[in-house]
Amino acid sequence: QGLIVESGGDLVQPGGSLRLSCAVSISRFDMYIMAWYRQAPGKQRELVADIFRSGNSEYADSVQGRFTISRDNAKNTIYLQMNSLFSEDTAVYYCNTWPATWAWGQGTQVTDSS
Repeated sequence: QGLIVESGGDLVQPGGSLRLSCAVSISRFDMYIMAWYRQAPGKQRELVADIFRSGNSEYADSVQGRFTISRDNAKNTIYLQMNSLFSEDTAVYYCNTWPATWAWGQGTQVTDSS
């Protein structure tokens, strides 16, 4: 069970960029497939992107080409670089393993400022 702390969310204009961070307190962080999820108002939580131990990654169709997931195993941290943001990207963003097996953190809010 990892202790998760997400950060980096903010108000952002359409077309803008943000970088989210997720710090995890657990040993052998490098052994886990990690992922970003998001939950928009009135919708179910959905998978945004995941990253394997090798560094290979996968993306939801809705963010392919705009978002980039990365990890720094030395810092027990994963990142989500979000570019060309749409209003539809407004959501609370969470990180967890893939599939999600740990308790959820508080998430970080990304909001369209327009």
